Amino acid sequence: MKWNLWLRQAHRWISIAFTVGVIINTIAAMRGQEPPVWVYFLAGGPLILLLITGLYLFALPYVTRRRAHGKANA
Repeated sequence: MKWNLWLRQAHRWISIAFTVGVIINTIAAMRGQEPPVWVYFLAGGPLILLLITGLYLFALPYVTRRRAHGKANA
């Protein structure tokens, strides 16, 4: 499997983990009691990974287009 395909698949699975973290935060907040501090940070790890992989996947078409354009002029 190519690196980009693997990264896209990882991005999808991380988004599922982030969604589960947000759901747990919402349930903990709706219970009416003050949840432990770690519950608030539960979605932070996947969110950072989503930011990194998402920025890479966002920039990928622009970088490959620039490389292809540069090779055509060489």
